[in-house]
Amino acid sequence: MARQARALATRQAVLLAAAEVFDERGYAAATMSEILERAGVTKGALYFHFGSKEELALAVIEGQGAWLATWRPTSDSPVQTLIDLGYAFAHALVDDPMVRGSIRLTIEHGSFTQPQIAAYQRWSDAARALLEQARDAGDLHPGLDPAAAAGVITGAVTGIQLSSQVLTGRRDLLQRMADLWTMLLPGLVQPHALARISVAERAPGGGPGQAPTPAAGTGD
Repeated sequence: MARQARALATRQAVLLAAAEVFDERGYAAATMSEILERAGVTKGALYFHFGSKEELALAVIEGQGAWLATWRPTSDSPVQTLIDLGYAFAHALVDDPMVRGSIRLTIEHGSFTQPQIAAYQRWSDAARALLEQARDAGDLHPGLDPAAAAGVITGAVTGIQLSSQVLTGRRDLLQRMADLWTMLLPGLVQPHALARISVAERAPGGGPGQAPTPAAGTGD
């Protein structure tokens, strides 16, 4: 068991170091030697877990899916849960190097042997599922297509986080997220449901404040 725990710790150290380097340099410029130095492990230990830079990058991308899988509903309102998820994701982009590295690699999906679209699809599927619940509850405008709305929302979030990164180092990302929902929500949700939804960041208990964060275990 001790050997297994050490192997897992080594794998996590390599993944975290790789996520940091990929976030800072991008896939093409990142080198295994820099990742190795930052992880503080032997070359043999690194290659025991990951046979190539691409294999390592794909494992970092999977960390994004692991983060999303920890998410739990934060409200009886599916739309409120979707908004809260957006804020938690914004915090993860600022605070969690695994998520940051994963997102940069996802954006650079064309760098890989096979384009990586699964991460995009996971976010779109998660948004679509919540919007379908909102439609079934009678909260959405009649005739609104949850799949189309999910595509618009995930595309918009991708765009604002990129803009925020370039312009302010993501310092204004939370405000951009609030602006996004302020503008999108009236076109999605009927007035009777709109009154129950907050576009502001909420505390875990439901009031204003820090957005709820996912459970521990954001690594692969």
